[in-house]
This record gives sequence, structure tokens and C-alpha cells, in this order.
Amino acid sequence: MSTEQKEKLAVIRHSTSHVMAEAVLKLFPGSKVAIGPAIDTGFYYDFELTRPITQEDLPLIEKEMRRILAGNHDFSRKEISRQEALALFADQPYKVELINELPDDAVISIYTQDGFTDLCRGPHVANTKEINAQAFKLMKTAGAYWRGDEKRPMLTRIYATAWEKPADLKNYLDMLAEAERRDHRKIGKELDLFHIDEDNPGEIFWHPNGWMIYSIIKDYVRDKIRKDGYLEVNTPFVMPRSLWERSGHWAKYKEYMFITESEKRLFALKPMNCPGHVEIFKNRLRSYKDLPLRIAEFGSCTRNEASGALHGIMRVRGFVQDDAHIFCTEEQIPSEVKKFCHLLKDMYKDFGFTDDKISVKFSTRPELRVGDDATWDRAEAALADACVQAGLEYEIQPGEGAFYGPKLEFTLVDALGREWQCGTIQVDYQLPSAERLNAEYVGDDNAKHHPVMLHRAVLGSLERFMGILIENFAGAFPPWLHFQQAVVIPVAPAFNGYAVQVKGLLADAGIRVAADESNDRMNAKIRLAQTQKIPYMLVVGEKESAEGTVAVRFRDGRPQQIMTVDEFCTYVRQNVASHSVTL
Repeated sequence: MSTEQKEKLAVIRHSTSHVMAEAVLKLFPGSKVAIGPAIDTGFYYDFELTRPITQEDLPLIEKEMRRILAGNHDFSRKEISRQEALALFADQPYKVELINELPDDAVISIYTQDGFTDLCRGPHVANTKEINAQAFKLMKTAGAYWRGDEKRPMLTRIYATAWEKPADLKNYLDMLAEAERRDHRKIGKELDLFHIDEDNPGEIFWHPNGWMIYSIIKDYVRDKIRKDGYLEVNTPFVMPRSLWERSGHWAKYKEYMFITESEKRLFALKPMNCPGHVEIFKNRLRSYKDLPLRIAEFGSCTRNEASGALHGIMRVRGFVQDDAHIFCTEEQIPSEVKKFCHLLKDMYKDFGFTDDKISVKFSTRPELRVGDDATWDRAEAALADACVQAGLEYEIQPGEGAFYGPKLEFTLVDALGREWQCGTIQVDYQLPSAERLNAEYVGDDNAKHHPVMLHRAVLGSLERFMGILIENFAGAFPPWLHFQQAVVIPVAPAFNGYAVQVKGLLADAGIRVAADESNDRMNAKIRLAQTQKIPYMLVVGEKESAEGTVAVRFRDGRPQQIMTVDEFCTYVRQNVASHSVTL
């Protein structure tokens, strides 16, 4: 969708939110209105209602909205004085608060349609006929504190989606239904991958099936980075306040850190790994000949996220990052970033995310930052040069860089077209500096210098990435990732022995396999395997037992094939070795 289309849609959505507010006030006289912005998929409006509403009320509000739209009312804009605004909204305390917070020289504007007037800077559509009455839907209600402050009143928020055309609405609702089918929490339960205990929010209990996949991902990453020149390390899970103060995290990140005390000293469970990696770099005298030094860690991190922000395994308190830090000279930045980009794309491809499903954002210096402009100029120029060398096309995100340096963010597009920001590489002159953790190396001039530190991750949080994979594949993992690649299904108990024999041969070949020796009928065994989304179902009976073959049924429904056990082993090994996402 182009920028122009996005802007047009945002105007339609915001205008529709005003129509909804009008409908709510007509149906629930005496209610108070707060704010109603457009959001990525629609809009919401917050109300203090005269009575609680439920999902059953939403169709009534929609009906009233359509009645209003049928009137073809103009949206008229008017600028008024502060005194006029306060008088106009005297019975609307939330609007009065907003007006009082406006600066003295602010332009105060109102929009009116069908006799309903709202405080708003706009813009809006010219007439309600520009809003398609069949292209919006009220989705749900939720509680929302006024201004996001739990000490302020709890309001009722009505969420809605709105589109330019009914077909767009249908596509979105179909996508939501498919997203619900793919929900990683639902599939996690169906495939027995993990659970999260209500008494221990944000922490994951991995079951054998889930841990098998998690371990495969971890081993895959470990093999890739080892071949790419990384040295794996492990740093303490608990580190002292003094280190976090020197790194700057205590001042900027303390509220997200779990803090403990021992022997009258404060310690924190690490929320990130970078200070520990600097400590390893500093442990002995380094030379310019040691650079670039690539230090990697499957770092176990803990962050004190609000319970309301937690979401399955996508947003948790305890997680592991495929974290690494590259200590290099300023001149080495472009080549190291280019090298990282090649590694990242190679890894993403193996998980099914080809170049057309990857977008890159270049985040530049934020308003609140450390370091002088000259240093930022050099860092941004080096990162831009690396993008050219790596052949990356990117979108600029002004002011979205880390407080210590610019960064690249890599976003993946999944099977439903949803975007997930996963990989990142950040250029940091600050943490290794004398003002922070004072990492040094001896240059070819025999003088001491501070290295540049590149923070980078490919998958990010392994937990979140696995949640993305679950939803992207709808639980039907490719063979190289699946916790069980094959199941041997005897057509009758008389062939259990041969099924077990085949299982043993496949297991010896390194294939993750089970034999279903239950008393269920063959069709029930096949249905169970399909429910577990097992890639290959090997049916064996009298003919297969006599000929040393298996009848291979494929998860994707392609025609059954007869193979010898050795042929099947070779087939699977080749598929797994290529990291194919198909069968």
C-alpha cells in the first residue's frame, strides 16, 4: 500500500470514529467522549458510558452509524478560541482537560457532522458518503485507563476496523479468522509444545515436542555462526548494580530489571548481554590484530514486562537471544555489516523467508542521544556505506535509532502478510568508550584505542521467533524443524513388528520417528498423525513387510509413493540437509 493510500485510509478511519461517537451518544445519552484516533487496522474511541455495554450492543451501534451515513452529511471544520471551546465542551470533562493542555498559541479546531461536534485537528472526509457503510465493523470492547494512567478513570474503548471497500473488509476479516486458526497459543496446546502457568506469567514451560524444535533452532544458529567466525561465550545471569550503572542501563532501564540483594549489594538479572561481552573483551589486552572479534551468546535475559503486555511466547519475561557483539575498528564497520547481512539473509531463507519477504529500515539519530554529532555522522555514513556494499534497499526511519547509535532493523513478512521485526544491527561508539565501560585495544601505532561495538541479532528472541514460525507454518513445520519427521503406521497389529523394525532403521539414520503400535484402526492412526502435522506417514502391511518397503503418505496430500527404507532415508536426509520448507 502506497503512502498516499495509507493517508487516505487513515482519514476515512478517523472520520468513521466520529460517526461512531455520534452514534454512541445518540444511543447512550449523557455519555462522555474522550479520544478516537485512527490506528493501523481501523480506529477506536474511548467513552465514559452511562451503562456497561457488551458485544451484543455493537450491532445496534453499527446500525445507527449506517443510518447516519445514509444522510450524506458534510464534515465542516471551524477554528474557535479557547474560551469558545471550553464553553462548547463544558459537559465533556475529557475534552476540557485536552483543551486546557494545549499551548497558548495552539490552533483549536472542531469538526461537525449531522449536528455532532468534536474537538479535532483533522483532517476528515468532506462528506459521510465517502465512508462506505458496508466497509467497517465494530470488533470488540475493552477497558482503557484515561491517558493510560491506572490512577485515572477506567473508560470503555470500542475497537473497530474500517476500509475503503467492502472487499477490503472481507479480506481483513478472513485474515483475522486465519490468524486465529494459526494462533501459536492454540497450536502450542494442540501439538503439546509448551504451556504458561497463570501463577508464573511470562515464563515458558517447554514440553518435549516444543523443546525439540527449540533445540533444533538453537543448534542450527550455533552451527551457522561458528562457521561465520563467531566465538561462543556465556556470561552471568546476575550482575552487580555497579556494572549496570557504568553501562548506563541502570539509569535508562532500571524499571524493566528484576533486582535482588545479597550481602548488602544490589544485583540485577540481566535484561541484555552487551555489558557482559564488553567485560570479556576487557579481560585481557587486545591488539588491532584481534579485530574484528565476534562474540556470540545464547543469552538468557529477563525483563520485568507488565503482565498486561505479555502475549503467549511472543512477549515474555524470560527469553533467550541469539545475541552477538562485534568489536571492530571504524574502518571495519562496512565490511562487518555486509558480512552480517549475508549471514542473516542466508538464515532467513532456511526458515522460508526469502528476500521478497524481508524489508529493511534504517533508523537514524534520535533527539535524546549520547555522543557528538560528528561521531553520529561517521556512524550513519559507515552504516549507509555497508548497505550499499550489501546491496540493501531500505526505508529511513528518522529519529528511531538507539540512544547510542544508528541501526538497521530487518522485518519479516509471514504467510498472512503480517510484519515481524526480528533482526537488527546497531553501531555503538558509546558503550566501549572511556565514559562507559572503557574497552581498549592497542593499535598499529602502539597507542590505545576504543573499538566500535556492533550489537546484532538475527532471530532476536528465540521464543518470539518460534512463535512466529508456529503461526507462519500453522504448526506444519518443514521436516528439518518438526519434532517428529515420520510415523510408521501398521495396517494391523500383525505388522507391528515390521513397523518397529522400520522405526529402528530410520532412527539409526538420524530421522526423528515413532511407530504407532496402538490398537486404533489404521485410519484413526493416520488422522492422529495429520492432527500432529507429521510430514511423512509410512503405512506398512503384508506387501511392504515382504518387500522391505514403506508406503509414504505426505502431509501435503500429494500422491502416495512406495519406497524402500533406504530410499526413504536418503529422501529425508536430502530434504533436511537442504533446509527445504516443502516436503
